Parts: sequence; C-alpha cells; structure tokens
Amino acid sequence: MLVEQIRNGDEAAFAMLADELQPAMLRVAAMYVSSRSVAEDVVQDAWIGVLRGLERFEGRSSLRTWIFRILTNTAKTRGIREGRSVPFSSLAGDDLDAPSVDPDRFDTAVDDPRGHWSTLPDDWRGVPEERLLGNETFAVIGRTIDELPPMQAEVIRLRDALGWTSEEVRNALDLSETNQRVLLHRARTKVRAALERYLADEAT
Repeated sequence: MLVEQIRNGDEAAFAMLADELQPAMLRVAAMYVSSRSVAEDVVQDAWIGVLRGLERFEGRSSLRTWIFRILTNTAKTRGIREGRSVPFSSLAGDDLDAPSVDPDRFDTAVDDPRGHWSTLPDDWRGVPEERLLGNETFAVIGRTIDELPPMQAEVIRLRDALGWTSEEVRNALDLSETNQRVLLHRARTKVRAALERYLADEAT
C-alpha cells in the first residue's frame, strides 16, 4: 500500500506520488494566493504537512483527497495572511446561473415548457476518429480549459482528464455536490461548444 511505503521511508514511492499530484496542486494553490512563487511555497508547506500527518491518516478518504484538503486549507490560510480574500464567484465564474446552452437553440414556439431543439447538438459519430483524436483537437480542448474560470477548469481536469470521482473532487476542493455538478456541467458545455466551432470550421 502506498501509504505504508511512504511511512516506511520509501523515497521512490513518495517521488512518484509527488510527480503525479504536483501540477494539479500548483494550480489549486494558485487560486488562493497572489503569485506562482507563493503557490510553490504553499505546495511545499502542504507536503510537509502531509509527511508530518501521515501517521494519523486513517484512510477514511483517498490519500490524494486527504492531501488536497491539506493543500486547500494551507492555501486559504496563506491567502488570508496575504490579505487576499478570494470570493467563490471569482474562482467558479459569474455565469453559473446563466443558461448553459444558448436559448436561441431552442424552439420556444412549441407548446411545451421544456422547449425543443431548433438546432440539435452536433452528432460527431460520422467524424473520422483521427480528427477527433488529433493533436489540434486536443489543443482546442486544452486552450478552452485554460480559459475557463479556475474552479471550472480544475473540476473538469480532475474529473475528465485524471479520472477522479465526484466525491474525490468535492472533498479535495471543498465543494458541495451541487456546486461540483454545476461547475463540471458548465465546463463540459464550454468545451463542447469550442469543439463544435472547431469541427464546423474544419468542415468548411
């Protein structure tokens, strides 16, 4: 078990864990503090906290979730010390209550309160697999995620790129179930819209 390996001083196991989590830890820390250098300090302090507290880790959550809770608490404390109060809306985006799909894509003339699509979402089943999996397609996805509000970006990275469960993401980022679901839906919608534009441009 990884926890026992690290407790027993296995440096290779610890280095492997650090390499896996470090990029995401830096991104999360950067949400709460003023600069990348401060975020790097926060991550270092979090790792120190992990090593000091590892004997008390009881396995009630996954190891990476526990590590991220230490990180988030460390980052928030450092941000407060810097006098940097970060409202949730600036991290999550101010569009969470807005329609996730352009209302113009629904036919409101139809007598049905749920509405009907006037323009259906693109069906990508006919798109050649090499186009969907090509480097440029992944670049479009990456650029779109980079442009998302920080919390939307991190939720979609953890869920869809790294394969974390909803519970792990909620616990790691200290989110409610509703907030996590809304953030993920909003992020996925924006990525899909960017892909629709890209694939439409490529087809013309």
